[in-house]
Formats: sequence, C-alpha cells, structure tokens
Amino acid sequence: MGRILGTKTTKDNKIIFEVEIDYEESLKLKGHIKNIHLFSEDAANIKSNLSQRGSKEATKYFLIPRELRENLKFDEEVKCQKIETDTRTLFIFVVNKVKI
Repeated sequence: MGRILGTKTTKDNKIIFEVEIDYEESLKLKGHIKNIHLFSEDAANIKSNLSQRGSKEATKYFLIPRELRENLKFDEEVKCQKIETDTRTLFIFVVNKVKI
C-alpha cells in the first residue's frame, strides 16, 4: 500500500504525483511504467457481492452492480490481476468498452 507524498500542477494542467509504495508492491508492476492507474480503497463506495454456483459451489462470481454495467462488452476476453496485501485481496478486471 502506498501514499501520495506531494503533488505539483504543470503548465498544461497535468498533475505530477510523488508516490511512496512498498518495495514488494513496486515489483507487482513487473517493470511496466505506462498505463498506470492510481486508486484508493477508500474511494470504493458502491457495494457488490460474491456469488457461488454449481456443484459444491465450485464456481465463484464477482457481481457487477447495475450502475457500473453501462458500455461494457461482455462477450470477449477480460484481463484480471490479483493483488494481495496484509489485510485485503484486490482483484482488478480490465474490460473493453462497447464502441458507440
């Protein structure tokens, strides 16, 4: 888990963040320095549920809340990443939008 140490606004209205993260978390980037997204667990305010189906409840589902389903393409491959911390497990799903 990390924290923002400082911010600076540039002339072209971009924000430069100085970020501090644990070494182990930095390794999870696997050397990638583009397409980085910052988010805070505290900003997650829409509730959802996990669901289990099938024989011995072997299949697990993350339910997407109705208010988040707009413009999602459900019939193609989705990327997923699992991030473990001391107290939480974060699942990040990357889903293509429907082209309008």
